Amino acid sequence: MSFKPEVIADSSGKWSGNALRFATRGEAEANVQDLMMRWFAVRDTRVVECDDPVNYSYIDHKLLPIPAAEITPVLALDAVTQLQGKMNTEG
Repeated sequence: MSFKPEVIADSSGKWSGNALRFATRGEAEANVQDLMMRWFAVRDTRVVECDDPVNYSYIDHKLLPIPAAEITPVLALDAVTQLQGKMNTEG
């Protein structure tokens, strides 16, 4: 489980995010609030809980990547990747 920051940055009303995933809601909220202060077009912000692996921390207004060795792989995605590899070699 992780938390992803999202913004509405235009008149479409659509939520947009990026690949940042944080371990705590507090980190994601701090990140999206700092983003809102830098962007002029942000109309609204939110933090959404998701099943993606944590890949960043946000401490003292600094975005810190978590080394890949510390990220837990998503087993279902590994199975899809293996299946795609088999399909590519059979063709």
